[in-house]
Amino acid sequence: MELPMTVSVENPLLTALGEVLPPHALLTDEAELARHSRDAAPFGAAGRPAVVVCPETVEEVQHVVRTARARGVAVVPQGARTGLAGAANAVTGCVVLSMTRMNRILEIDTGNRLVRCEPGVVTADLAAAVAGEGLCYPPDPASFETCTIGGNIATGAGGLCCVKYGVTADYVLGLTVVLADGEVLRVGRNTVKGVAGYDLTRLFVGSEGTLGVIVEATLALVPPRPPALALLARFASTADAGEAVGAIIREGHVPSALELLDRATTRAVAALGHPLLGGDRTEAAATLIVASDAPDARERVRAMTELCRDAKALSVTAAEDEEQTGQVLRARRMVMPALAAHAGAGDREVTAFIEDVAVPRARLAVLIEQIEQIAQEHDLFIATVGHAGDGNLHPTVVFDPADPSAVRRAKDAYDAIMAAALELGGTITGEHGVGTLKRDWLARELSPRSLRLHRDVKRLLDPEGLLNPGKVLA
Repeated sequence: MELPMTVSVENPLLTALGEVLPPHALLTDEAELARHSRDAAPFGAAGRPAVVVCPETVEEVQHVVRTARARGVAVVPQGARTGLAGAANAVTGCVVLSMTRMNRILEIDTGNRLVRCEPGVVTADLAAAVAGEGLCYPPDPASFETCTIGGNIATGAGGLCCVKYGVTADYVLGLTVVLADGEVLRVGRNTVKGVAGYDLTRLFVGSEGTLGVIVEATLALVPPRPPALALLARFASTADAGEAVGAIIREGHVPSALELLDRATTRAVAALGHPLLGGDRTEAAATLIVASDAPDARERVRAMTELCRDAKALSVTAAEDEEQTGQVLRARRMVMPALAAHAGAGDREVTAFIEDVAVPRARLAVLIEQIEQIAQEHDLFIATVGHAGDGNLHPTVVFDPADPSAVRRAKDAYDAIMAAALELGGTITGEHGVGTLKRDWLARELSPRSLRLHRDVKRLLDPEGLLNPGKVLA
């Protein structure tokens, strides 16, 4: 068994941290430093931290922040490092503050439909715990089995059910935050309604650890989600699929999922053997997956099926029961394994970079067509899947990281996709955040006055600029 690492008395930072934190909470092994140096984004600079600290109490977090501040050392908060924007990347010489050991569910209040928890609680574990009490926590990021609540809040994470149930921010009632000076701030409320003062809770949601360290969250819960029925529709063009999406929204339907797969993604899922996409069927340029968990789900699915047919769907498969619904929804869940299988089919090792842009729903089909053009222009395989009901797309750029030309083309395509989204009246990120990868693009999306206001808020709450420096704002 590996023994806990001891703190070197020759390092003043480690010695000061060790005055409160136990030795096993301070990681200085090179492998641990490397493991905690970055999140899941393939691009973006990352430095070597001086130490990884794993606190278990609020008081320990306060001590870390105050100790680092006294020495002018940066603090980089981290969760499970599943983020895709470089928001959790270390800077050289920093203290990485890993919050994964603060993972207790503190209270499930069934009468008020809320839960209090620490930031290191895994999203799937929280959902399972409240389900055991007859309640539901809807936000479901793709990495929900490993990502943490604190990371979800810090990045403003979304998920598949956003079109009906909203994003993480919609469920955050209150937060306890350790500020840059080590003081503890409680923001928000436990009540259903409350408008006293500025909404400081929303200020910290999506701030990516640049304004404070989240140490506790109070989250709203809802009744259990009813069983869903789903349909899968295939289209000859993305324009037709976009028309179906528009018709579903215009007719007042509120699906519990509304997902779109482009031609490349459809091919990849078909190649992996999904029965509704493979075989000798006519190739589709786009696939739409729609689910409803409304009380009249059967009638809703039937009506949305007709809307897809009116939009010239090549075929529509409407589920009649839970088993068939599972088969339809499996096509969406197979996307990442299918793209991984495609990436691993060649002789060289490749990587997949998942983008995140959003446009008004009416421009969704236009953006998909532009992404296909960008893939051709840069000689890249780009597969796009997205939350069509939100106008939020995730183009996945597959490239060989050992090929300098491929890396350059991937970066150029990344920029071209963001430029296209802005040109269509959209945003550079729908749910992954800004981090390091998009901070320069944030300056293009925001007005100069808005950008100055962002920087003013940062200086007010973190005057020394030691909380997750270099993230969000350039």
